Amino acid sequence: MGVRACDQELILLVEDNEDHVLLIRRAFLKGNPTSPLHIVTSGEEAIEYLEGSGRYSNWSEFPLPTVVVLDLKLPGIDGFEVLSWIRKQPGLRTLRVVVMTCWELDQDVNLAYELGANSFIVKPAAVEDLIQMIEMSRSYCLSFDKAPEVFRAGTTTGGGEKG
Repeated sequence: MGVRACDQELILLVEDNEDHVLLIRRAFLKGNPTSPLHIVTSGEEAIEYLEGSGRYSNWSEFPLPTVVVLDLKLPGIDGFEVLSWIRKQPGLRTLRVVVMTCWELDQDVNLAYELGANSFIVKPAAVEDLIQMIEMSRSYCLSFDKAPEVFRAGTTTGGGEKG
């Protein structure tokens, strides 16, 4: 069976800035230390993870996330390209993607939504604000939002993921 987002609460963070990774990881640990947070540092890695290929081919170790938190400014394949790739994958089209970036440029906001982002968030500067934002997002997801089913290529919604 595919993965219904919010059932596992796994977050895939796509972020290349080590300082931001540390702050976001700290916010996730403080907000909910039991939610797994997988981190990749490039667009190429994000696609490989979501495909379940290369070093991410063990699907039980690297399951599909409930949500992707995606930085836009990445080396190589940028966040816009990752978002566009996700929306072209039959099993991932409905995967939640939250764009979280430091910059609030109107053209970036508009393009992210045009490409299928579910949300566009400007990273708060203060750690406490970041923690509060993450907790509010988790609470909404777990309490109110009905999640779509997602699956990797080679599986179906009725079949299982490989391990």
